[in-house]
Amino acid sequence: MTFIEGGICAPQGFTANAVRSGIKKSRTKDDTALIYSEKLCTAAGVFTKNKVQAEPVKLTRIRVATHRAQAIIVNSGNANACTGKQGMQVAIRMTKAAQNALNKSGKNVAEDDVLVCSTGVIGQQLPVETVESHADELVKGLSKIGNVKAREAIMTTDTKFKECALETIIAGKTVRLGTMAKGSGMIHINMGTMLGFVTTDCAISGEMLQEALSESADATYNCVSVDGDTSTNDTLLILANGMAENALITKKNADYYAFLKALNALNIQMAKKIAADGEGAEHLLECKVTGAKDVGTARALAKSVISSTLVKAAFFGKDANWGRILCALGYSGEFFTPETTSVSFTNSLGTIKVFDCGVPLNFDEEKAKIILTETEVGILVELQDGEAEGTAWGCDLTYEYVKINGDYRT
Repeated sequence: MTFIEGGICAPQGFTANAVRSGIKKSRTKDDTALIYSEKLCTAAGVFTKNKVQAEPVKLTRIRVATHRAQAIIVNSGNANACTGKQGMQVAIRMTKAAQNALNKSGKNVAEDDVLVCSTGVIGQQLPVETVESHADELVKGLSKIGNVKAREAIMTTDTKFKECALETIIAGKTVRLGTMAKGSGMIHINMGTMLGFVTTDCAISGEMLQEALSESADATYNCVSVDGDTSTNDTLLILANGMAENALITKKNADYYAFLKALNALNIQMAKKIAADGEGAEHLLECKVTGAKDVGTARALAKSVISSTLVKAAFFGKDANWGRILCALGYSGEFFTPETTSVSFTNSLGTIKVFDCGVPLNFDEEKAKIILTETEVGILVELQDGEAEGTAWGCDLTYEYVKINGDYRT
C-alpha cells in the first residue's frame, strides 16, 4: 500500500465540489459539498445507534440498503435533526436538487441514487431553498481537485480538515481508496456530528462492501471517543464504482481481505485525525490493550480508558495517574484479571511502566511528566488473559472544550 494525495477524488471516476449556500448566516466558508461518480456505484453505510436520528440518516439508511448510489450531497451548519416531517422533506429536496442539477449538466442520475448527510446544530429547520438555489453552481464546479473544497465545507468545530487516500494492488490491478471526514465534538462513535465518506474504484459487490465497511468501522471509527456523546448524525458511507477493473469481489477470498486491509489502513488514519482534533484537545491518546481473551474485549477495555473523563483530565494536567486507568478498566463490564495487569505510558520520548502485574511501581514522576507533555501519548495495558489485542483513540479534556460547547449555538 502507498498513501497518495487526492482524498475522495483519488480513485478513478470521482469528482467533488463545494459552495457556500448560506445555511448558517454567520458562516463565511463553503457549507455544501457534493461527491459524484461518473458510474453508478455499489454502496454501503453504517450509522449512529443513537435512538434519536437525524432525518438525513433515516433517508440515507433506506436508500443505501439497495447497495447502489452515485452521488452524496452533504451540508454543515445545520444537522436537520429532531425536525420531523418537514426535516424529512428537506432531506428529500436536497437530494432532488442535486439530481436535477446533475441531470441538467448532461449526467443521468436517479433521485434514489443520491444520498444526503447533514451536520451542525440540532433542532433547527434547514433553509433548503438556499441549497436548491446553489445546486447548479455546485455541479458546475465538480472536478478532480474538488476534494480540497469539499473537505473544508463539511467542517463545523473542526480545526483542520481530515482526508486520506491510498493505492494498493488487488487481483493484479491498481485499486485506489480515498476518504474525508469531519468530527471534533459529540464524538463517541457507535455506528452500526461524525461524518465519513470513502470512495474507491474497486469492483466489489454490495454485500461484500457492507461486510468490509462494518468490519472496518468496528476496528477503527467505533474505537474513537472525544467526549462520550454519540451523535444523532453519525454516518460512514462508501461508494465503489469498479473502474479499477479488478475481478469483482463477491466472497471473502484473498482479494476481499486485501481490500479490507487497505480500508482499515485508511480508516485508522482518519480515526486518529478525529481523536487528535477533539474540541479543545492538546493530546492524542492511544490506548492499546494486549493479552485480552478476545478482540471485542480488548477494544472495549481500550475504549473505556480513553472515554474516561478522569483519565482525560489527568492527561490534560500531565499527571501520570494510572489509578484512573485501572478504574476505567474495572467498570468497563469486560473480563480481565487486575492481578496480572500492567500499565505503561509511551511515545517518542520513551516508555515508563507505572503498574506491573497488579502492583504499583515507584516510577520516576518527572520522566513520566516529560512523556505526558508530548502531543501524542500511548497507554499500553498488558493483560495475561489471552492473546487478543485492540486499540482505541481519544484526547484529553481541556478548559477549551467547555468553552466551545458552552456557547456552541450562540
